[in-house]
Amino acid sequence: MTSKNVTKVATKVACVQLSSGPDIHENMSVAADAVREAASNGAKFIASPENTGAMILDLKKKIGAAFTEEDSPAIPFFSDLARETEIWLLIGSLAPKVSGARLANRSYLFSPEGQVFAKYQKIHMFDVDLDTGESHRESEIMEPGKETVLVNMPWAAMGLAICYDMRFPHMFRDLAKQGAQVLAIPSAFTVPTGKAHWHAMLRARAIETGCFVIAPAQCGEHDGGRKTYGHSLIVDPWGRILAEAGEQPGIIYADIDLSLVDQARQSIQQLRHDREYEIKKVGF
Repeated sequence: MTSKNVTKVATKVACVQLSSGPDIHENMSVAADAVREAASNGAKFIASPENTGAMILDLKKKIGAAFTEEDSPAIPFFSDLARETEIWLLIGSLAPKVSGARLANRSYLFSPEGQVFAKYQKIHMFDVDLDTGESHRESEIMEPGKETVLVNMPWAAMGLAICYDMRFPHMFRDLAKQGAQVLAIPSAFTVPTGKAHWHAMLRARAIETGCFVIAPAQCGEHDGGRKTYGHSLIVDPWGRILAEAGEQPGIIYADIDLSLVDQARQSIQQLRHDREYEIKKVGF
């Protein structure tokens, strides 16, 4: 598979690593400062983590703090910010009210003109019980999305996803087969699963698809005592880590050269080699 959008000039991208709290206005201000810094350093695409708007553990409190899309202060704020900085801006996710006590975990991609160019609603719900006793039930208040999103921008074709989606590799393979060259996976990963799986899964998604992976993350301790892993990553199509953040808020950068997508896919043409098969069960 060859890329549709071949560019001879690498595009500088940035991940903004945040430690968001419960106050959306404070979080907007902190995120904006980081975005302006990244833009001043030459980044043309900047991504923030999942839950950029607010990190709130208590579900009732989370619902009470939510806005509808129409009333959200964050959407016009980040629209103006993208226009001001003249960059492509991916806000990893906000949590707008969609009906009654139901919210959406939704990414927003803003164009340099400030347009909401694309939206993606998280499909896979984070319902887990960890050995540490930590338990999450995203499905209790979140409405899952029903469609993947592939965005054709001037500098790359990008597939959008959010956090827990990364555990479903077929989703990213399908995006790559449809032309994705870059995968954006903003996240708020728990510390235990981050230590065990974060690097391995993101590198695997890059290798399996021949895509760049851009994964901005939340870090530190948040409202209600929830802790997130940090370690935002930018990974190339061969699975090499180009940039990695630590466990504190900050910014990482990398140059996206789409010729590396073609090189990886020409070397190992796995996206063309799927075959039909059946599972033969023995001893059941």
